[in-house]
Amino acid sequence: MKDWLSSNPDVRSVRLAAADLNGVPRGKRIPSQFAGKLAEGTARFPYSVLNLDIWGGDIENSPLVFESGDQDGFLHMTDRGPLPMPWLDNPAALVPVWMVHEDGTPYDGDPRHALQRVLDRYTARGLSPVAAVELEFFLVDDSGEGLEMPALPTTGKKRARPDILSLATLDAFDGFFSDLYAACDAMGIPADAAISEAAKGQFEINLMHGDAMKAADDAWLFKMLVKGLARKHGCAATFMTKPYADEAGTGLHTHFSVLDQDGNNVFDDGSDTGSDTLRHAIAGCMAAMRDSTLVFAPHAASYDRMVPGAHAPTSICWAHENRTAAIRVPSGPPQARRIEHRVAGGDVNPYLMLAAILGAALNGIEDGVEPPAPITGNSYDQELPQIITDWAEAIDTFETSAEVARLFPTELIRNMVLTKRQELREIANMDAAERLETYLESV
Repeated sequence: MKDWLSSNPDVRSVRLAAADLNGVPRGKRIPSQFAGKLAEGTARFPYSVLNLDIWGGDIENSPLVFESGDQDGFLHMTDRGPLPMPWLDNPAALVPVWMVHEDGTPYDGDPRHALQRVLDRYTARGLSPVAAVELEFFLVDDSGEGLEMPALPTTGKKRARPDILSLATLDAFDGFFSDLYAACDAMGIPADAAISEAAKGQFEINLMHGDAMKAADDAWLFKMLVKGLARKHGCAATFMTKPYADEAGTGLHTHFSVLDQDGNNVFDDGSDTGSDTLRHAIAGCMAAMRDSTLVFAPHAASYDRMVPGAHAPTSICWAHENRTAAIRVPSGPPQARRIEHRVAGGDVNPYLMLAAILGAALNGIEDGVEPPAPITGNSYDQELPQIITDWAEAIDTFETSAEVARLFPTELIRNMVLTKRQELREIANMDAAERLETYLESV
């Protein structure tokens, strides 16, 4: 930390940032000359900060607030900082942190620790997951009463229709994407291909595969970066799942495989269909999918996407090379055999999402369970078990599920349920404009 600041003397301020349960960055701004206390392990903020509602308010009746005296947790640097913050006008450093108790043990309410807890289970079995994410987002003009696609910088006109895989649309926003790729490079985010997607102003960027914790960090940082850079380019970016009611929604698809201690992909047995371990992992993902809906669709607006025929999976099923299924096994060489989990929306907390997916897969591997047969054809036209499509039901199910209890610590489950029930009450009294304002840039 000290060496980095010494080599970047123009950086005069540091942002400490941790992900709360909604994935919102929470933290402090510190003058760079006082940032040394972070390296010393003495920086802190209240445990309750990681358990705020989507508006940034305390959770009523939370044991983390008045009941306990709103005690402090301690902040430790992760291995992802300091990082530049290219969306700001003045040079600044971002230092991602996670929370521990005073004795150094992890705080169970921290979503990044929830993922680490799952990864530790893999390590204990001599395994390591490799993950990559595909992030979709919208560029929008929110200067009026509703949302519109921003004017194309090249023509000043607003395109009223989607244009899938359009190079012309990408080129029209070349200034934004050039700055985005340069910023990703500076922040160590492995951004790969960009495409225009199936809705107006919707784009997707794939991040390269790698260590699962880094993949979660990359996704969290990428969302922060995209939203900040969009404002510098005169528009807004949103990861809301359905900003336009009549357009396709926004997903966050996850690809993962699992390596053994020798670096071999345990999903590969040399066949076109994959190994027994692959099927066990699929079965585990399917077993936990319905009960984990709250992780994959955490907000009121998330459920606008969860409708048949809208490019979002609604059935609990798997298939080879079939994008209507919740779990897809892509084609390709056997050594690259992997699972694509397609349920999550773009508004998720990446740490909780990967913890739920990888934890469920490991449960299936450990239990040696078999999935049902893969489907063929359009999943929307078949009688299949369904993912929950009601927010209140998803909250109740998450609270009582034995599958969820295998994935997350008790304290995190309690905090998540308290948070979502408070948001459920508040959202019920809001009109469409207030709901849009709530989610546009917070998720």
